[in-house]
Amino acid sequence: MPKPRFSSSVSSASLFAGAAFRAATTESAPTESALGKIGVMVCGHGSRDEAAVAEFATLSAHLKQAFPHWPVDYGYLEFATPVIRDGLDRLMAQGVRHVLAVPGMLFAAGHAKNDIPSVLNTYAATHPGLTVEYARELGIDTRMLRAAGARIQEALDAAPEVPLHETLLVVVGRGASDPDANSNVAKVTRMLWEGFGFGWAETAYSGVTFPLVEPALEKATRLGFRRVIVFPYFLFTGILVRRIYDMTDAVAARHPEIEFVKAPYLNDHPLVIETFVDRVNEILEGQNLMNCAMCKYREQVLGFEAEIGMPQESHHHHVEGIGTGGTPVFHGAGHDHSHGHSHDHGHDHAPGHSHDHGHSHDHGPDHAHEHEHGHEHGHEHHHHPYPHADHPLGPRSMKRD
Repeated sequence: MPKPRFSSSVSSASLFAGAAFRAATTESAPTESALGKIGVMVCGHGSRDEAAVAEFATLSAHLKQAFPHWPVDYGYLEFATPVIRDGLDRLMAQGVRHVLAVPGMLFAAGHAKNDIPSVLNTYAATHPGLTVEYARELGIDTRMLRAAGARIQEALDAAPEVPLHETLLVVVGRGASDPDANSNVAKVTRMLWEGFGFGWAETAYSGVTFPLVEPALEKATRLGFRRVIVFPYFLFTGILVRRIYDMTDAVAARHPEIEFVKAPYLNDHPLVIETFVDRVNEILEGQNLMNCAMCKYREQVLGFEAEIGMPQESHHHHVEGIGTGGTPVFHGAGHDHSHGHSHDHGHDHAPGHSHDHGHSHDHGPDHAHEHEHGHEHGHEHHHHPYPHADHPLGPRSMKRD
């Protein structure tokens, strides 16, 4: 059997290097900065799926181990408790005045660019003496690619041997109405394709954009490969990951001549944790710079020109804390969610640029709130139309059972 390109688990040398990396970043870390006591806040999207919420809590526990000198807490935008404000409350109760907030997101679309910064801004504006600094998303990173490769290799190791040049890889991303985030998924696909030497590769998305999973897999069946590897490039489990696997089973049943292999999602792979640690440290080092060159809120990205300078705001307050047994968190009557303060969140803009840009909530054309749930809003959200809303291969999310 040919030597695998990726280890199915991290090697002992890699684990040692990761442990040394974490030790180096924490042993000498100051407990306070010029702004006060330091704490870490991990900001997740949230899910109605209890297993997904539990996996995110596990991630936060890993970061507590990585930063033993700093208080670490976490919270969600919606559909789970604790909400982000709860985690910030707990950090402040421990004397934290300098919060290093990291988004639990693979790529920067509406949630990382707008929703989380809006919640953090609102909180900081009502708590004098508190400074919140925001990390960049995990993004394209060699460690993330190695973690993805290890997950794919796990699937290959468990399956009968088929030559790599007779195998097609399908990488499935979340999908967003932000072309920069979508293009990053495609780049991950290409890096994995070339890294392994697969015969071909395709990129699909679970919702919002195109192609969706089922049409992408059907296309893959027409390309003449003996095996198709389906890899959800997701951090955690949930409804969407299960739908991806279900769609894979459905297409496989229609094409018994092709072997379909389902690779595991990223979860808390050690290299994922190491990347999170690095994102937190980048804040203190002044290196937490998001990609503004392709940001549709700053530049004239083809097809999205009208979204430059849209207001930075979040509309998750009506679903905070519900979905997994939590109690909805209400802002109270008269709450104005269109606050006017700006949030740099690591974008290193030119002087005077306030980054009060738009809210890209990753919705499809009928505003069906394409997250891991079927929630539909009945109120005004001022979303800009997605230019490919009527594309024949999307962008509505995968059909629900």
